[in-house]
Amino acid sequence: MKFQNTVAALATAGLATAHGHGHAHAHKRATETETVSVPGPVVYDFVVLDPSKPGAPEPISIEKACEGLANNEFEWLNSAVASACPSSSSSTATPTSTSTAAPTTTATVAPAILQETSAVITPASSTSTVEPTSSSTSSSTTAAASTSSSSSSSSSGATGLTADFPDGEIDCGDFPSDYGAVALDYLGLDGWSGIQYVTILDNLVSDIVTAVTGDKCHSGAMCSYACPPGYQKSQWPTTQGSTGQSVGGLECKIDNKLYLTNEDHQKLCIPGVGGVHVKNEMSESVAVCRTDYPGTESETIPLNASPGAVQDLTCPSGEEYFKWKGKKTSAQYYVNPKGVSTEKGCQWGDGSEPIGNYAPLNLGVGETDAGKFLSIFPNAPTTYEKLDFNVRIEGDNLSGECRYEGGKFYDSKGLISGNSGCTVGVTSGAAYFVFYSN
Repeated sequence: MKFQNTVAALATAGLATAHGHGHAHAHKRATETETVSVPGPVVYDFVVLDPSKPGAPEPISIEKACEGLANNEFEWLNSAVASACPSSSSSTATPTSTSTAAPTTTATVAPAILQETSAVITPASSTSTVEPTSSSTSSSTTAAASTSSSSSSSSSGATGLTADFPDGEIDCGDFPSDYGAVALDYLGLDGWSGIQYVTILDNLVSDIVTAVTGDKCHSGAMCSYACPPGYQKSQWPTTQGSTGQSVGGLECKIDNKLYLTNEDHQKLCIPGVGGVHVKNEMSESVAVCRTDYPGTESETIPLNASPGAVQDLTCPSGEEYFKWKGKKTSAQYYVNPKGVSTEKGCQWGDGSEPIGNYAPLNLGVGETDAGKFLSIFPNAPTTYEKLDFNVRIEGDNLSGECRYEGGKFYDSKGLISGNSGCTVGVTSGAAYFVFYSN
């Protein structure tokens, strides 16, 4: 069986949109930091991308994809994920549908991500190999689910996304990467995506001081963390800001140990509702940055949309994820100009460039009783800069059309008056934010 199409590793993930809470978050101190993109767990699914038939990708089993590789019918476009199939260039062994690149997650975990380790398989006769991005290496595929032991003593022998966090056993100075959290070392916060020093008065957080580069997770701090694409942190306390600020993460208590703040979840990272993706059709990477909510609400959660890749975009469950005074949470992402690294784009900016919180465009995703919704909207009034590429929403079953093209927004009726953005509903199936050139 020979495919004349492009075959890509595909990840199931969530959507994004502006926060449903609608509150402004008061930053006591500006966070002057940098962010690094780190790959998530590696559990591969595959789809066929037929360039002659634009639209949603068609699924292909990992058995057929790996068999095609073994028979030299396909070749890797990104060699960083060759480990998805054992000896893919020559072996005829057929992996199971839950085949993983060790050490990572188990079959109980949602399909994997395409960040850094994303792959596209193409017919060997027609396509050359594209080298991974500078931050992508084959050894980095285990970063989010490392099996290295923590320097803190722990009664838990399990590690990674499926491991329960050992409440009160990990030192505050030890980032919990063994439990699925992704360290963002370039922020200069010892891997944390944000740190908040809180003062509690009458069961409300009366004061929040946001950490800056070089600060530590110590007693009295709420220490937030990133999760792999398709996942989101599970921890936030019931005690929230008295004037609408959000607080999230693990709590560092007086004994210098980390404690869960949401005992409904024993695992640090939980999957979104799935079914929303980013597809980059351009030749340059794009930094897509989610706000750390509940938490500092800075756009520090990175996704590197690699060229030719399809990647998960996390969409929180409207019913099950964090609520502020009963209001459901959606997710908001900042889209940087093409070629900007996540290290530079996924952090608090100063306005000297259209990046970070000054990026030109926002993506929003959320879930309601009627289904998911996807939005594209300008980052106004923060900035009126235009993005240097286009974005459209594609999907199996959408309520309408939404695209950003040439710096303007369009829906099913054409050009939108006022340039205010657009939203579509997703009644079923997968949906994609597609990045394409002007």
